Amino acid sequence: MVYSYASSVDAAGTIWDGNMLSFSKSDNANLSLEENQDPITDNVWITRGNEGKQIFNMAKRTSADKSTSPVGTEWSIGTIDQVSQLFFKNLSDTSGNKPKSLVGKNMVLHLVEDNIYISIKFTSWSSCRKGGFAYERSTPK
Repeated sequence: MVYSYASSVDAAGTIWDGNMLSFSKSDNANLSLEENQDPITDNVWITRGNEGKQIFNMAKRTSADKSTSPVGTEWSIGTIDQVSQLFFKNLSDTSGNKPKSLVGKNMVLHLVEDNIYISIKFTSWSSCRKGGFAYERSTPK
């Protein structure tokens, strides 16, 4: 398995440090409805299936894959002001394969294709195959 790691921010990268936006998908909500997807950019639309797996990028896939989901993203625990010192990997590796353990932790999400860095904090993660989750994330200024 190959993982991508970033040791520093590309000079052309953009940091979103605007207001925080809250997103949530309720347990068992229809993931195909736009209201249950977070369209961060044209390339990244985050949602989660009701079978209780990982979140995934609806703009690129129709379901989660533990080793790559969400496709087109990299994640690190830390804050946006530390971004040049953080190491990024897929969400499963970042969470130690326990995404619920990320609830309440400050994180940075890298949208690889767009080269955007976003502050993000999960505020809930449903278990028992319900598919619910919620987070707060930064927006552009």
